Parts: sequence; C-alpha cells; structure tokens
Amino acid sequence: MPGTEILPAAFRELGSRELLINEFFLSIQGESSHAGRPCFFIRLAGCHLRCSYCDTEYAFHEGFKTTVEDCLARAEEASCPLVEVTGGEPLLQKSVFALLAELCDRGFEVLLETSGSVNLRRVDPRVRKIVDVKTPSSAMEKYNVKKLEEQVGPGDELKIVVADRDDYEWARQWLEENSRLAGTELPIFFSPVHGKLSADELASWILADGLPVRLNLQLHKYLWPDKLRGV
Repeated sequence: MPGTEILPAAFRELGSRELLINEFFLSIQGESSHAGRPCFFIRLAGCHLRCSYCDTEYAFHEGFKTTVEDCLARAEEASCPLVEVTGGEPLLQKSVFALLAELCDRGFEVLLETSGSVNLRRVDPRVRKIVDVKTPSSAMEKYNVKKLEEQVGPGDELKIVVADRDDYEWARQWLEENSRLAGTELPIFFSPVHGKLSADELASWILADGLPVRLNLQLHKYLWPDKLRGV
C-alpha cells in the first residue's frame, strides 16, 4: 500500500477504545443524497491510499489520540442528529467499528464515508455506507475490493469520482458490468473532480448516454470556496 506517514506504527499503539482523530466539525453535508443537511463530522486520521485528486491530504499526517467515549460525547454536544465518520480511511482503525455501532445505539443517523478498498462486512448494518469506487485517474484503481458492490445494500450509496473522459468511459463500463445495480434502490453518483472537470460537461455525458446515475457536486466547495478544513 502506498501511504505510510501515520500507518502502521501509530495505529498499533492505540488502546482497545482509542482512535486517532484528525478533526471534529459541524457543517453542511456536501455530498451524496444527504447533501444540504446539517451534519457533525468525525474525521479520522490516516489513509493507506494516495488518490491523485485527494482534497484531505492533511488527514494523512495530522492526528491526535482520543477515545470512543470522547467522540460520542462530542457528537452529543453538537446536538445534530446526522453524524458522518470519515477520513482519511476510517476503517483502518479497529475501534471505529465500536464507534459506529455506539453512535447508532444513541439514536444518531450515521453515515460512513469510505474508499472502495476496505472490506465492509464488520460495519454495523444500521450505518449508511457511502463507498468511493476508485477510477483510473486516482492511480488507486487496483485497490478496489473485488465484488464490493455485494457488501452494500439499502441505505448505502456508491460514488465514482470522474476526472476526465477516460474516467467516465471506465465508469460507464463499470456500470455495464454491474447492470443489476441499476434495478435496485442503491444510488450511484458520478462526481466531477472539482476544478478539473466541469459539472456541466459531466452532466452532458450522462444525459447523452442516458445513464441511470445521479450527478454529485461537492456543495461545501461552493459554499466555502476558500476554506479547506472544517467543511
């Protein structure tokens, strides 16, 4: 795996209820079918991938140790019913599974933002998983878990980030190979790389081919274009 700055030594030093956190913040959910909703974010530190278009590289290198209990307390204090656990890649840390389950136990609606490179089977079924399937331009395509689409179900979503026409053609082929998903209620989003591929161009390709997908924009980048963190 390509990324080593925080991994793996710092994770091995964590206790059974400890996590490395990059940041907590309250914001507007910028992506997925939940876009526009107030959301409390718990961003975990560390990632094993190095996507070419990553916009949270600071999470690779910066983190502080805390506990599942502290994360739960901060979520309660935020008084926001929607909570997203994100990264980095949050599923690299063993205690995240307890955090996700206990957020659900406390009545939160819980989202998990994760790459398509980590097995999802240990995630509490009450959690709504937003899974990023990696395209060729990310340079991380080879890390996509095979048949990952079999690990998602009702309430989950798939996102494919598109940087150029080659990515789009790859994503279109991926849809054809997974055509059974088109007949389900599983939302599939195509998201343009902000600042690299215009949303209207991606929209025109989707319309021309009549693809059964949704266009996904990063709303927070339009609301706070000059703010890189805490959004």
